[in-house]
Amino acid sequence: MSCFSCMSPRPKNVREYDEDMVQRSNSSAVHARGESSDSGSGSGRKEGSSKGKSRESNNQSSDVARSFTFKELTTATQNFRETNLIGEGGFGCVYKGRLDSGLIVAIKQLNLEGLQGNQEFIVEVLMLSLLHHKNLVNLIGYCTHGDQRLLVYEFMPMGSLENHLFDLEPGTEPLSWRTRLKIAAGAAHGLEYLHKANPPVIYRDLKTSNILLDNEFNPKLSDFGLAKLGPVGDNTHVSTRVMGTYGYCAPEYAMTGKLTLKSDIYSMGVVLLELITGRKAYDTSKKPGEQNLVVWSSPFLKDRRKYVHMVEPSLHGQFSARCLHHAVAITAMCLQEQANFRPMISDIVTALDYLVAQAQNSGPHRGGSHSGKQTSPSEEEFNGSTRKRSFENISVTF
Repeated sequence: MSCFSCMSPRPKNVREYDEDMVQRSNSSAVHARGESSDSGSGSGRKEGSSKGKSRESNNQSSDVARSFTFKELTTATQNFRETNLIGEGGFGCVYKGRLDSGLIVAIKQLNLEGLQGNQEFIVEVLMLSLLHHKNLVNLIGYCTHGDQRLLVYEFMPMGSLENHLFDLEPGTEPLSWRTRLKIAAGAAHGLEYLHKANPPVIYRDLKTSNILLDNEFNPKLSDFGLAKLGPVGDNTHVSTRVMGTYGYCAPEYAMTGKLTLKSDIYSMGVVLLELITGRKAYDTSKKPGEQNLVVWSSPFLKDRRKYVHMVEPSLHGQFSARCLHHAVAITAMCLQEQANFRPMISDIVTALDYLVAQAQNSGPHRGGSHSGKQTSPSEEEFNGSTRKRSFENISVTF
């Protein structure tokens, strides 16, 4: 049951799929089957990649992930020069490069001794060859030369959301409230696309370092090596080894290994909490009791009078109290310990789009114009007879 009074998503027929596709795939060449649309982004300190075409239907398209030679990518990165290093993560290092065509790209090179390996590489190529949306990073190509495994993405000039929330250099202007809402809504749109895919896809690695930003702070989800096809038919979950980042994993998944779409919803709640508070999901520099963001925020989430005290101090109150209350209510619902109490991603999208619409006239903001970037429902639509429900009346328990 949805936690927000929004229109329920219509069920889609689920195609049969081969669970062993990764194990049986040598994937020296992977062809893309795209999905087209006009609807509307890191790990560690990853930056990703230039704008690609948006696709989001299940129709076959001409999009193909190109196979690069290792020499081409060596030339593009000037022999993987350290000055071109723009990030590092579980997969390996990410370099900025220029292809022969002049296109600026981000090139991710597998660390052969790292935590992620060939299977994650294949999963990412398959997922991003099949899935295309304006809020998913665009895969341009890949390289499989001997032991080398490299992925080539569009370049995202503003890097990851993580880099704009935490450990800012002195004098750096923090993200405005309006821009934070815009990023949250865009990430939710990307996640909704994955959850409504056929079969559904569980992202399993939603975090601020995996949300990449373009020059106008439009977000794209990246790093799909841990993505998993979701349950189909009468199945309620998929069982798998626990993977992901501490602080973002849903409690039921961490304890049982049972993965559902609602596992991603919990991670979305943690990201929302980071956007609101400016604090990391898990921060060892904090004193005991404050290191885990969800644990630290629990007393604030239980009392509306305390909401304002958990907001990023650098925002200096430049936000609507009503908008804050709505945003915290959405966050709290995502963080419910019982997975079935968490909202559907479509409900979250509708709620966040509404908040973005309310923030349209809130004054100057960092991150460019929102005009035409996301489709936002009007207040009348949001409070329509079939969906009418006040956030203020939502009861949250922890």
